[in-house]
Amino acid sequence: MPTDSLSVTLAALADPTRRAILAQLAQGEATVTELAEPFEISLPAISKHLKVLERAHLITRSRDAQ
Repeated sequence: MPTDSLSVTLAALADPTRRAILAQLAQGEATVTELAEPFEISLPAISKHLKVLERAHLITRSRDAQ
């Protein structure tokens, strides 16, 4: 697993699903469920993609308590 920031960023962007998620987020904030809608993958899989994007400092995540 790469450790320098450029390699981490490029590795995160190498996946088409993560690029699509970033494109969605460029339109505004979204929940994990909203991000998962266009894909035929599970919510845990979307969460894993989000963790990769977060480690690459491409997104930040927050939790809103209800």
